[in-house]
Amino acid sequence: MNSVITVVVVLALIWLALTILGALVEGLLWLAVVGLVLLAATVVYGWVKGKARSRG
Repeated sequence: MNSVITVVVVLALIWLALTILGALVEGLLWLAVVGLVLLAATVVYGWVKGKARSRG
């Protein structure tokens, strides 16, 4: 379980960094959008995996 949480946290931090970088650099607004989408997907994936492991 710890390995799944570690991967989700690392990916979430990477996506968050990309989102902030995209927001700070005007020409990279698309990077902010991609970062937000990937961050949301990673959080949802981690939440689903966490719920599945707690049940089983």
